[in-house]
Amino acid sequence: MLNIKDIENSIIPGDCIAVLGKIPDESVDLVFADPPYNLQLKNSLYRPNQTLVDAVNDNWDRFVSFDSYDAFCLAWLNECRRILKKNGSLWVIGTYHNIFRIGKIIQDLGYWILNDIAWIKTNPMPNFKGTRFNNAHETLIWAAKDQKSKPVFHYKSMKVHNDDKQMRSEWHLPICIGSERVRINGEKVHSTQKPEALLRRIILATSNPNDLVLDPFIGSGTTGAVAKLLNRRYIGIEKEQKYVEVANKRINDITPVALELLGYEIEEKKPRVPFGNLLDVGLISPGDILYSKDLEKTAYVQADSSVKYKNSIGSIHKIGAIADSKPACNGWEYWYIKKNGDLVSINDLRSEYIENYHKESA
Repeated sequence: MLNIKDIENSIIPGDCIAVLGKIPDESVDLVFADPPYNLQLKNSLYRPNQTLVDAVNDNWDRFVSFDSYDAFCLAWLNECRRILKKNGSLWVIGTYHNIFRIGKIIQDLGYWILNDIAWIKTNPMPNFKGTRFNNAHETLIWAAKDQKSKPVFHYKSMKVHNDDKQMRSEWHLPICIGSERVRINGEKVHSTQKPEALLRRIILATSNPNDLVLDPFIGSGTTGAVAKLLNRRYIGIEKEQKYVEVANKRINDITPVALELLGYEIEEKKPRVPFGNLLDVGLISPGDILYSKDLEKTAYVQADSSVKYKNSIGSIHKIGAIADSKPACNGWEYWYIKKNGDLVSINDLRSEYIENYHKESA
């Protein structure tokens, strides 16, 4: 069995199933896999001007049958589940050629599927023959080790990334082009190189700094490059020596983002604090007036920490909803109080309570 310290931040040459079998149980935080598509291409594809399309026709994408492909996927997915930590995550990307077969195997092995993500390619390759719809997306499966797992998910960070709107399961990103595409003598090195933006989103969303990210088909090294950039450790596996050399060079050129920029402070949850606790320590007093931000609504704090608005009495949340004519309300964000002539959010008073009193009362 391999020692993780000896193999982290490296690419291991060899067959992925054999190498995975030497990695210790529950040692990996995140697996990203971009396995062979098994495209079953029979003939060359030409553009209308008769130039040859640089399609995926590599030997590593060829399997003699669906059964042999299924057996291959069953083996590596089973090993990945073994090496995943209890709360680790698995990501697998594929096309319509293989993702449905992989999805069945994932469920059969006991993984718990959390999402399927549609990577919508903003600049897809055209359908040159005009015989089908333009294939403009690939599917990613995000799965936990089992139903009881609690995988890392930086929900708030992804919401901020999406202009304060909940990030949805379709991601609009371009395919790998320009200077990001790894080339030698003008020819692209790997036919299925994924864009760094895709890996950046996955790693930021579902892992933490210093976590161990493993890619059993690392190819040109995108997973390792992005993992290093984001201060994660990585392990890559690759059986094609030409890819190992390219990936190592690419990763060696990466300078990591400063660790202090990867703290996920936005994800930190404030301790639960009842509104009444603010009265207990004198941050708010019975008879104080609460104001809506526009000062149009006013409510009065009662001695028992309830709030009165016109003829209604209840919690800061219930009365906020009534005052705003909405079915629900976060009273901490709705109500303000005047302190020395300034309008102060009661949410700020809650933060003051947490900083000065919560540790003592915990």
